Amino acid sequence: MGFFSKISDGLKKTREGLSRQMDLIVNSFTAIDDDLIDELEESLILADVGSPTAAAITARLREEIKRTGVTDPARLKEMLAAIVAEMVTSDCELALNTAPSVILVIGVNGAGKTTTIGKLAMRLKGQGKSVMLCAADTFRAAAIQQLDVWAERAGVEIIKQAEGSDPAAVVFDGMQAGKARNKDVVIVDTAGRLQNKKHLMEELSKIRRVISRELPDADVETLLVLDATTGQNALSQAKLFGEAAGITGLVLTKLDGTAKGGVVISLARELDMPVKFIGVGEGIEDLRPFDPEQFSAALFAPVEVREEEA
Repeated sequence: MGFFSKISDGLKKTREGLSRQMDLIVNSFTAIDDDLIDELEESLILADVGSPTAAAITARLREEIKRTGVTDPARLKEMLAAIVAEMVTSDCELALNTAPSVILVIGVNGAGKTTTIGKLAMRLKGQGKSVMLCAADTFRAAAIQQLDVWAERAGVEIIKQAEGSDPAAVVFDGMQAGKARNKDVVIVDTAGRLQNKKHLMEELSKIRRVISRELPDADVETLLVLDATTGQNALSQAKLFGEAAGITGLVLTKLDGTAKGGVVISLARELDMPVKFIGVGEGIEDLRPFDPEQFSAALFAPVEVREEEA
């Protein structure tokens, strides 16, 4: 399955809510007026784009209508897709130019953090990179075990200690091993406790200091994994983590299981953080690099009309 087909299928629930509603709105108007734009804005909010971002999108739409002189309501979805693609465009590539480079993965429990690490390890290995995992989520034995399973599945090494060990000590071992074994990338798993716990933020800061001390010249990506099914709650999580963790990119998981995929737009716009990957399924290949144009096109793609709507 091609990239667009896969992402389109993964965004099916969001598209069926957003695109179908927009089609119904547009088809009920014969001319473009304020009422039409207001209803389109409401449909964006219902897709969990969020009120501020929905307002920004429709403000841009009004500007484009005025600039182009468009009068046909049927053109508006196409224009919205272009506006959204531009709004979420940023540097989506991972910066992994040093050997080793480090990917620090953070996020609350249940967001899909460990699975993301496993899929990312397999993806990087498939690109010819030597990868090592570092199990610094030492507060749950299950987290270490899960990462162990992914390391075996991906065929990569893992650095781990016993449950309850000092996470920064595990990270120290991981950085040392990454250098000694000439790894291209070390991926660090971190504790996924609640994001508003002060000690967790202090722990993340300590881990970052260890990385900076042991690999002062290394490229470091700090990826925040967010569960798209939580909608606007993901936005509040990202704000809290961003204050302490120096996030360089976002990973949105479980987009295939939600109608709230519009949150991707508000995350990219309101936080000015690039979305690096999106999860659109359970398979290894379903962790996809984020492509703004493909995402927007899939979000606003036509939806088949059901018989009862025909």
